[in-house]
Amino acid sequence: MSEPLALSLGQQFEIERMSRAIDDTADLQALQGIAKQLLQAWHSQKAATQWVMRQQLSAPSQFSAGLSQPWSQDA
Repeated sequence: MSEPLALSLGQQFEIERMSRAIDDTADLQALQGIAKQLLQAWHSQKAATQWVMRQQLSAPSQFSAGLSQPWSQDA
Protein backbone atom coordinates (compact mmCIF):
# COMPACT_ATOMS: atom_id res chain seq x y z
CA MET A 1 0.00 0.00 0.00
CA SER A 2 1.37 3.44 -0.86
CA GLU A 3 1.85 6.19 1.66
CA PRO A 4 -0.76 8.95 1.81
CA LEU A 5 0.04 12.17 -0.04
CA ALA A 6 1.71 14.68 2.26
CA LEU A 7 2.68 18.28 1.63
CA SER A 8 6.26 19.29 2.22
CA LEU A 9 7.06 21.88 4.86
CA GLY A 10 7.75 24.40 2.09
CA GLN A 11 4.37 23.72 0.51
CA GLN A 12 2.65 24.15 3.88
CA PHE A 13 4.38 27.50 4.37
CA GLU A 14 3.39 28.61 0.85
CA ILE A 15 -0.24 27.70 1.54
CA GLU A 16 -0.14 29.68 4.78
CA ARG A 17 1.47 32.67 3.02
CA MET A 18 -1.13 32.67 0.25
CA SER A 19 -3.98 32.16 2.75
CA ARG A 20 -2.87 35.22 4.65
CA ALA A 21 -2.61 37.23 1.43
CA ILE A 22 -6.17 36.22 0.55
CA ASP A 23 -7.40 37.10 4.05
CA ASP A 24 -5.72 40.52 3.84
CA THR A 25 -7.22 41.34 0.43
CA ALA A 26 -10.44 43.34 0.48
CA ASP A 27 -10.29 44.24 -3.22
CA LEU A 28 -12.78 42.11 -5.16
CA GLN A 29 -10.80 42.32 -8.41
CA ALA A 30 -7.62 41.21 -6.64
CA LEU A 31 -9.46 38.24 -5.11
CA GLN A 32 -10.89 37.33 -8.51
CA GLY A 33 -7.38 37.44 -9.97
CA ILE A 34 -6.06 35.18 -7.21
CA ALA A 35 -8.95 32.77 -7.70
CA LYS A 36 -8.28 32.59 -11.44
CA GLN A 37 -4.57 31.97 -10.86
CA LEU A 38 -5.38 29.18 -8.41
CA LEU A 39 -7.89 27.65 -10.84
CA GLN A 40 -5.28 27.70 -13.62
CA ALA A 41 -2.63 26.18 -11.33
CA TRP A 42 -5.01 23.46 -10.16
CA HIS A 43 -5.91 22.42 -13.70
CA SER A 44 -2.27 22.58 -14.82
CA GLN A 45 -1.34 20.27 -11.95
CA LYS A 46 -4.13 17.86 -12.86
CA ALA A 47 -2.93 17.79 -16.48
CA ALA A 48 0.66 17.20 -15.39
CA THR A 49 -0.39 14.37 -13.07
CA GLN A 50 -2.41 12.72 -15.83
CA TRP A 51 0.54 13.04 -18.24
CA VAL A 52 2.92 11.40 -15.74
CA MET A 53 0.44 8.58 -15.15
CA ARG A 54 0.11 7.98 -18.91
CA GLN A 55 3.91 7.95 -19.25
CA GLN A 56 4.27 5.41 -16.44
CA LEU A 57 1.55 3.19 -17.88
CA SER A 58 3.16 3.16 -21.32
CA ALA A 59 6.75 2.71 -20.06
CA PRO A 60 6.46 -1.01 -19.17
CA SER A 61 5.09 -1.86 -22.62
CA GLN A 62 7.94 0.04 -24.29
CA PHE A 63 10.48 -1.79 -22.13
CA SER A 64 9.00 -5.22 -22.80
CA ALA A 65 8.77 -4.50 -26.54
CA GLY A 66 12.52 -3.84 -26.56
CA LEU A 67 13.16 -7.15 -24.80
CA SER A 68 11.20 -9.12 -27.38
CA GLN A 69 13.54 -8.08 -30.20
CA PRO A 70 16.53 -10.37 -30.80
CA TRP A 71 19.97 -9.13 -29.77
CA SER A 72 22.09 -7.73 -32.54
CA GLN A 73 24.97 -9.95 -33.69
CA ASP A 74 26.96 -6.87 -34.83
CA ALA A 75 28.54 -6.16 -31.44
